[in-house]
Amino acid sequence: MIELSLEQARRLAIRKQRLHETIKPTKAGIKDVARSLRVIQIDPINAVERTQNLVLWSRLGPYNRKHFEQLQWTDKFFFPYWAHAASMVLTEDLPLQRWRMKHQWIETSAWDRRIKVWMEENKRLRNQILRDLKKNDDLKARDFRDHSVSEWMSEGWNSGQNVARMLDFLWVMGKVTISGRDGLERKWSLTERWMPDWAPKESLPVRKAVEISTQHSLRALGVATAQHIKAHYTRGAYPDLPEVLAGLIKNGLVHPANVVGLPGKWFIHADDLKLIDKLDEPTGTTFLSPFDNLIADRKRTELMWDFNYRIEIYVPKAKRVYGYYALPILHGDRLVGRLDSRTDRAEGVLRVNAIHFEPTVKPTKKIGAGVSAALQRLADFVSDGNSELAPTAVPKAWRAAIH
Repeated sequence: MIELSLEQARRLAIRKQRLHETIKPTKAGIKDVARSLRVIQIDPINAVERTQNLVLWSRLGPYNRKHFEQLQWTDKFFFPYWAHAASMVLTEDLPLQRWRMKHQWIETSAWDRRIKVWMEENKRLRNQILRDLKKNDDLKARDFRDHSVSEWMSEGWNSGQNVARMLDFLWVMGKVTISGRDGLERKWSLTERWMPDWAPKESLPVRKAVEISTQHSLRALGVATAQHIKAHYTRGAYPDLPEVLAGLIKNGLVHPANVVGLPGKWFIHADDLKLIDKLDEPTGTTFLSPFDNLIADRKRTELMWDFNYRIEIYVPKAKRVYGYYALPILHGDRLVGRLDSRTDRAEGVLRVNAIHFEPTVKPTKKIGAGVSAALQRLADFVSDGNSELAPTAVPKAWRAAIH
């Protein structure tokens, strides 16, 4: 049994998430980060910057967004898929996603049955979409005629959006893929034609795919429980995980672990054992996207960092505590607060509404200097270096330390 202190568990997680160092902001640096994370969640909200760009900024600092776009749409190092959530995943990991594509909606849940029935009812629409994409690439949802015979009904925004829903379902099945974007509008192509020639062709048995995915998830987390593993990388797609973990332990690839003071059975990858005695305190300060891999599992974040984070985009303005799109502040190995800010693109300035520190965090010059430096790096990335703090943005006790 490997024993780690809570401090070691935190530092290992930060190290494995590549948040303990600043990596060179090059295409090679982006690829390096991506191979550590394995998945980068995407989201259209652009209050400060889109989450996929913030995730990379937290680790690279101000980098050239065109490098990321080239890796996505030209080099095809990534491809969009529903993994962690809507995400960019590595094309080299295609075999790990392929078994999920083949096994979508074959279960007996009410949701699975509903989708299968709706797709069958609207097979004319499905087949027409596939025929159109055989003729042309990069089509948008509005380029397809709606041949549906029954509407997709829901309580959300996609109710009645029949073409868009059929495209979504075909995407998750691996039949079509997002081949580019025109602003927020997605372009679609056949997956088999869009993938690069070097994309892996093999299909893995489910057990083998889960073994590899489990190791990717555990390496990215540093130390984790089975539930944490299931919530990461290929979220929710770990059939027979207890048996898989037992097999990995038997083969010496994974070791049982105990995190002092925390409940549950934990695990650590054999490759990371050598790091345990080398976990110096990280020295940097950065802001995290609300969907950053380090904090995406809210229960794990609260357990390990005693940091209760909830995004407030759906909370009425009058009831928000920390702000519409508050960014957690990582200082060293602690989550010390939240940054409430918004990028004013018309004026070209990062507007800081408030900086909220955790009640247990005492004002220090070191934290203040770290937050100030991180603010400048963020402004350099989103607003050409321009930022503006609201008069009451900085708590009184911190005003001497933050500028």
